[in-house]
Amino acid sequence: MLQEEEDLSLTIAQIVQKLKGSRLYAQLERQAWVSLQKPEIKLETLKEDIKEFFRITGWEKKLHNAVYSELTVFPLPRHPAAPPEHLKEPLVYMRKAQGSWEKRILKSLNSMCTELSIPLARKRPVVEQKELLNKWNEMGTDEPDLSLFRPVYAPKDFLEKEFFVELSLNTGQLGIDDATQVPPELFENEHVRLGQKVLAEQDSAAAQQYIRQGSPTALRAELWALILNVSNQPEDLLYYEQLKSNVIQHDLLVDSLIYKDVKLTASNDDYYFVFEDYLYQVLLCFSRDTAVLGHFAYNSASPPKSYIRGKLGMEDYAVFYPPNGVIPFHGFSMYVAPLCFLYHEPSKLYQIFREMYVRFFFRLHSISSHHSGIVSLCLLFETLLQTHLPQLFYHLREIGAQPLRISFKWMVRAFSGYLATDQLLLLWDRILGYNSLEILAVLAAAVFAFRAVNLMEVTSLAAAEAVLADLSTLKVMPLLQIFLFATVT
Repeated sequence: MLQEEEDLSLTIAQIVQKLKGSRLYAQLERQAWVSLQKPEIKLETLKEDIKEFFRITGWEKKLHNAVYSELTVFPLPRHPAAPPEHLKEPLVYMRKAQGSWEKRILKSLNSMCTELSIPLARKRPVVEQKELLNKWNEMGTDEPDLSLFRPVYAPKDFLEKEFFVELSLNTGQLGIDDATQVPPELFENEHVRLGQKVLAEQDSAAAQQYIRQGSPTALRAELWALILNVSNQPEDLLYYEQLKSNVIQHDLLVDSLIYKDVKLTASNDDYYFVFEDYLYQVLLCFSRDTAVLGHFAYNSASPPKSYIRGKLGMEDYAVFYPPNGVIPFHGFSMYVAPLCFLYHEPSKLYQIFREMYVRFFFRLHSISSHHSGIVSLCLLFETLLQTHLPQLFYHLREIGAQPLRISFKWMVRAFSGYLATDQLLLLWDRILGYNSLEILAVLAAAVFAFRAVNLMEVTSLAAAEAVLADLSTLKVMPLLQIFLFATVT
C-alpha cells in the first residue's frame, strides 16, 4: 500500500512538473487572477471558490484532459529504491500482466469449483486410495465422466480477448452495423447521438472509450483531436508558422529523404496522391520540431547527434540531427497521408500527426520490450498464427515463405497504403480507443486466416506474396470479429 502511494505521488509530481511548463498552466494562472476580480470569490474560501470557477468555466475539464493525456503517453516513474520484484521482472507492465493472467486463471478455476460443487482439494477415502494404487499402471482404462469440466484456459486465451471486449459479436460496430443493408435506427443513429454528446462534454477519456466501437465519419476529426488533446489555439498556429519559417530558412539533407519518400509512396497511391503538398508541408516542419525530442524520454531510441566540423566527439559542439531526432525512412510519409482525409488545415493536421507519432508510430520503428513495440507485435502475430493456424504456419515456413516477412511491412506502416482509407480509419479508431498498437498484429493474423485456403496451395514466397498483395477490398471489422470471437470447434 505504501509503495502504491509512493508510486502515485511520483506520478503526480511528474505530471505536475510536466504541466508547469505548458501553455495550459499559464492559462490557468491567468484565469485564476481573473477570478480574483469577481465578487463571488471570497478570501476565506479562496481555494474552493477558484476550483468552482474553473469547473463552471470549463477549465477544470481542460485540466482533466491534459492530465489524462499525460497518463496515456508517459511511462510510469521508476523509483530510485527499486522494490524486490524488480529482480524477477524489471518491467512494471510485465509484472502487472502476469498478475492479471494469474488472477484470471484462478477466477476460472474457482468458478468451476463453485458450479460443480467440487473443492479445490480434498483427502481421498482409504478405499479410493487402494483402488487408485491398484490401477496405477492402468489408469488409461478408467473413463470417468469429464463432460462438465472445461479447460481453465487454452493457448488462444493468451491473447487478451477481454482487452478487446468492445469488439465482440454482441456489440454494435461502425464498419459492420452501418452497412447499407442494416437499418440505421438499429445502431448507427444512436451511436452518432452518443458521439455528439461525448463531444459536447469535451471529455478525452469518454471519447477514447466511445471510439472503441468506431467513429462516425462526420465526428472522427473532432473525436481524434479530443483524445489527442489537440485544440489548435492561435499559439499553435504561430508555432507551426515558426517551423515553416525554419524550413524556408534552412535546407536539410533529410528534406531530400522526405521528398523521395513521398514520391515513391504517397504520390503513387490512388488514395493519397492528391495530398502530396500537404505531406511535404507536414513532414518538413516535423523534421525541424525540437518539441518532438521530448518523446525520447520514453522511447528506447536516442536522437542522432551531429558535431560542428573539427569538433567530432566534443559534446559541447554537438547538435541533434535532424532537429526533431527522427530520420525518416521509406514509407514514413504514409503515417501522415490518411490524416489528410480528416484535417485540411495544415496547422491542425500537423499537430494531430505529431501527437499520433509521439504516442504510437515511433514504436513501429524502434526496438523495445513495450507491448506496442514492433518486436512485441511480431511475437504476437506469430503466436496467434501458430495457435490458430498451425498447419498454415508450418506450410509457409516449409516453402520458405516466412509469414512475418509478409506481414512485417503491414504492421510497420500501421496498414497505411494497404487498406482502403475508410477501413484504415476504422482500424486507427481502435488504436486510439485502446491506446495500443496490438490490434495491428491481430489484424495481420486475421488476414492470413482469411486467405488461408489459397495460402495452403502456394509453393513459394512469391506465390504467397501474390495471394496477399491486394488488401484493398478487405473489411477490417468483420475480419477482427471473426478472428477474435467466432467459435472454433
